[in-house]
Amino acid sequence: MTAQPMRVLVVDDEPLARARLRALLASMPLIEVVGEAGDGQAAIDACMRLQPDAVLLDIAMPGMDGLEAARALANLQPRPAVVFCTAYDAHALSAFEAQALDYLVKPVRSERLAQALDKVRTYLAGRGAGRGAAQAGEPRARSQLCARLGGNLRMIPVDDIWFLQADEKYVVVHHARGEDLIEESLKSLETEFADRFVRIHRNCLVAREEIIELRRSPEGHVHAVLRHGGAALEVSRRCLTHVRETLRYL
Repeated sequence: MTAQPMRVLVVDDEPLARARLRALLASMPLIEVVGEAGDGQAAIDACMRLQPDAVLLDIAMPGMDGLEAARALANLQPRPAVVFCTAYDAHALSAFEAQALDYLVKPVRSERLAQALDKVRTYLAGRGAGRGAAQAGEPRARSQLCARLGGNLRMIPVDDIWFLQADEKYVVVHHARGEDLIEESLKSLETEFADRFVRIHRNCLVAREEIIELRRSPEGHVHAVLRHGGAALEVSRRCLTHVRETLRYL
């Protein structure tokens, strides 16, 4: 079977920036630019009309900006893959929270754009495999979380996360490479990754497969013993029944 070209929509308020992206895309195999838009609302309208596979989306635009547009595009079925192309790196964390697949800083380099489109192809393949869930209205969970380290970003694969602990306005992510802070709520993470993490305390979610034992202390407190991550974690009385039920089916 002949591979189908990826249908791409280019969104930027600057015509020269759109032209440059078009030129880069023209040199890449199996890419079809199906249209352009100059602001967020026009991008949404074009996506509803053209149903592109991917959107190359600027952030700083008049009217509706790229972040707001990306949040709206996340509700479309089928949802297009979003790759931000922007002159600034300050919005990177917000971009990934808006479920963008990648974040490119202008001037966009050809090899970096090609890497982003490879991510889009992987996403599209997964979207096809999970189409039944998408048609049922179930949102697709991210495969990575994004943490800011000074001026840099670190992508943390969800599969590498052992547990998550709330710490004031942050969540501490304990994972195979160490610890990082993210600016997301524990509640939203629990909802998004309900099939992977179980709440053991009001301030803690643990990867289900990490729990190897529930151990009661002489004082009567129950702790979850993990495969990784050091000390055992306290299980609250409120969560204990649910945790035990979860372990029964692992």
